[in-house]
Amino acid sequence: MGPVLAGVLQLLALIGALALAYIPLGNYMARVYSSDKHLRVETWIYKGIGADPNTEMRWPAYLRGVLAFSAVGVFFLYLLQRIQGILPGSLGFSSVNPAQSFNTAVSFVTNTNWQSYYGEQTMGHVVQTAGLAVQNFVSAAVGIAVAVALVRGFARSRTGELGNFWADLVRGIIRILIPGSIIAAIVLVACGAVQNFSGIHEVGQFMGGHQQWNGGAVASQEAIKEFGTNGGGYFNANSAHPFENPTPFTNLFEIFLLLVIPFALTRTFGVMVGSIKQGYAILATMATIWVGFVALMMWTEFAHHGAALQAAGGAMEGKETRIGVGASSIFAVSTTLTSTGAVDSFHSSFTGLGGGITILGMQLGEIAPGGTGSGLYGMLIMAVIAVFIAGLMVGRTPEYLGKKIGTREMKLAACYILITPALVLIFAAASMALPTPPHSMLNSGAHGFSEVLYAFTSAANNNGSAFAGLNANTDWFNTMTGLAMVLGRFLPMVFVLALAGSLAEQKPVPVTAGTLRTEKPLFTGLLVGAILIITGLTYFPALALGPLAEGLAS
Repeated sequence: MGPVLAGVLQLLALIGALALAYIPLGNYMARVYSSDKHLRVETWIYKGIGADPNTEMRWPAYLRGVLAFSAVGVFFLYLLQRIQGILPGSLGFSSVNPAQSFNTAVSFVTNTNWQSYYGEQTMGHVVQTAGLAVQNFVSAAVGIAVAVALVRGFARSRTGELGNFWADLVRGIIRILIPGSIIAAIVLVACGAVQNFSGIHEVGQFMGGHQQWNGGAVASQEAIKEFGTNGGGYFNANSAHPFENPTPFTNLFEIFLLLVIPFALTRTFGVMVGSIKQGYAILATMATIWVGFVALMMWTEFAHHGAALQAAGGAMEGKETRIGVGASSIFAVSTTLTSTGAVDSFHSSFTGLGGGITILGMQLGEIAPGGTGSGLYGMLIMAVIAVFIAGLMVGRTPEYLGKKIGTREMKLAACYILITPALVLIFAAASMALPTPPHSMLNSGAHGFSEVLYAFTSAANNNGSAFAGLNANTDWFNTMTGLAMVLGRFLPMVFVLALAGSLAEQKPVPVTAGTLRTEKPLFTGLLVGAILIITGLTYFPALALGPLAEGLAS
């Protein structure tokens, strides 16, 4: 079997698995967030934190819950890293320095999971499990909660109430993320992933010195890393490491995990707003972009320019031989079109255009299918903008799901789509203009600029993957990427929740002959076009200086 055919067959198998999980998981999540009943363990948690899960919240109160909970998470994770040297199970590692502790705390709380350190040489068992792994669960649950609040904004009328943040948070963790991660971890352990609390072992000679490996609760962290679209690896090599991702099957399984919740949330959306077809329209938009990007990535990486690539069956530099070009291409596109950030290959070693595809995937806003929750609410914001554009073309007040899109709604949507590009371009420009930050670049020219552009695109879009080749463990990059992650996570949530509150207060608009049918393929095409055009106009100059220039020159 040739490598191209193998890649295509893996893609088809992945699509089939996602299709099988779509309806049951989507319906289940809709029941989770629509139920009035509380599990006993949930009741204990509510009593412990002093929250009343039956109290409805308007959007300012919901937002305060999100921000307060996240702020506590940042403080706790920062403190845990700073005292690591005196904690049991630290494996002899010292406390993490302040700049890197801040960066890592912000990174995991914002579901970014950007790592400017070597995981196996920096973090002990307590920080990995009680700190990083815990945030993998709660940060993913926060994203789903915000998405559900926006869906309620569309589904409800004549009320500003969006549900209860604490109930949504706890249910997401207890009923969705923990059960799914347990199943995934068992599968990974059965396939060879490591799960223990062993210390550091010397395993032999390597280039004249001793090679050392430490174990850890790898499989359990790997499970929520993918299932919660987190991305932070236990080891520096992330999902290219055989302890995290031992076989071609686990590689495909991990891709499935990072895609299944974002895709299934479109079904949840359709059920909760009372129109399954609306969910299918959003799903079709996400799937069109995802499949298109995968096909384009495979084409760039399988293109045989020269004898070396022909002999290897594709651009094998930076890729694991047990995984191959096709599966690496699927993983790279899936991880950058979601907020996962996990990698099973070296994105910096992709072809010039291939590296550009990974950057563009994040610059779309990670909405195809995006992260757990963030992908759905990002796509719904783009749907609001698309119906506004359609309204301008026909001279009619735009409507979406029976709600008028007026001046207030469009201002909030416009702020949402502007904040992340502003963060990316301003921070990248400052890093290139100042005298010290460019010293962190391993490469000069277009590829070096791509490293910096990728770093801030990844941080501001809460992806977390790295182009590599950039020494990000400096005070400048630790601080600036940390700020980009905080602002890129929580400022958009402000606009999302404010929009949800505005929509929930409206009364429904009756459907007429002039209403745009947003469940039809025509709207899907309009939405795909709007996403690509807006992103292209925003980022094309920066892409032209980096990956496009490199790709056209090679």
